[in-house]
Amino acid sequence: MPHTARSTRGIALLLACLSALGPFSIDTYLPSFPDIAAQLGATPLEVQQTLSAYLLSFAAMTLWHGAIADRFGRRRVILGALALFGVASLGCMLATSIGQLWFWRAMQGITAGAGIVISRAIVRDLYDGAAAQRLMAQITMMFALAPAIAPVIGGWLQIAFGWRAIFAFLVLATAALWLACLKLLPETLPPEKRQSLRPTYLAGAYREVMSSPRFLFACSALALNFGGFFVYVLSAPAFLMRHLGLPETAFLWLFGPAMAGLMCGSWISGRLAGKLPPGKTIAVAYAIMATAALLNLGLNLSLPPGLPWSVAPLFVYTIGMSLAMPNLTLFALDPFPDKRGLAASCQTFFQSGFNGLSAALIAPLLWGSTLHLALGMAGLLIAGGLAALAHRRLRLLPG
Repeated sequence: MPHTARSTRGIALLLACLSALGPFSIDTYLPSFPDIAAQLGATPLEVQQTLSAYLLSFAAMTLWHGAIADRFGRRRVILGALALFGVASLGCMLATSIGQLWFWRAMQGITAGAGIVISRAIVRDLYDGAAAQRLMAQITMMFALAPAIAPVIGGWLQIAFGWRAIFAFLVLATAALWLACLKLLPETLPPEKRQSLRPTYLAGAYREVMSSPRFLFACSALALNFGGFFVYVLSAPAFLMRHLGLPETAFLWLFGPAMAGLMCGSWISGRLAGKLPPGKTIAVAYAIMATAALLNLGLNLSLPPGLPWSVAPLFVYTIGMSLAMPNLTLFALDPFPDKRGLAASCQTFFQSGFNGLSAALIAPLLWGSTLHLALGMAGLLIAGGLAALAHRRLRLLPG
């Protein structure tokens, strides 16, 4: 069926909301870390591990969301995952110990990944080529609003009602999204294209995807690029409240510039779709990210932490990051046209697994100073650039 610009914007908005649920449930409660520690008698590191529990379980389950959606269809799996996420959010709201909060955050992570995995599969169900890049860019633009407003909402809820109100808000938001999907989300995978869940088939399919060098290098580039920014998200309480001396309601200083950059880069990516070859678009993106990383290092070496210079490079960096993201995502999925859901699962597993590693190990090593965070951004970007270069060389090989 033909898709008008209006219908494309409609599906983009719904898919963006589904994709944003996971990041939203990370960013909303960041301003509450000190209050959670005080109320549950936990150390700051124990509260930080609620984030690790979420991210690691998110990563583990994303391996399965796509395969399940390839078997039973996109719509049914989305509705089930949203219902379970709402239950897990209620469990977080009612937690009376840090151990209970770890458990329910892990349950949130198990269900939250369905939205981002299946939304990518839906894009590839509906579109190819430049049209897919444009839709992916539209989704990223809309998705960028959620991380920008989430910590602001969380900060005001924290000030007004305490940390439990944040999870109550997630319960209500999830219920609204479930109703929207029930009414508006189409089924994009016809029965004749559905895949088996037989263990032998799945083992072969996962082995095919996860052993593909092109897939692995594209996923590595995506994860490492994102990591250069995400270490700031994971370190937000220390970065904003300790190093910059800001209150719980000032998280927009971090997320506002970063998400504005994300929206700008996604808009540029959509405008360039079909006009500039994907390889050249990615090269421009890395030039922008490199400029941001060098600027960040220079400012940290020459000036004490402060506003606005400590956050300005994040705006530039996320422009480049989001400019590269749609094409790198499509490059990861394109070799597997008959296994798009499963490939999207593997790609999200790769990304979220690295995010979990960052939360557990990398961010705690870097959040001691703003210079360490700047060095972390630069190092992760260099690694991501090398992965993208390796992918390009493989993609250009004959055959």
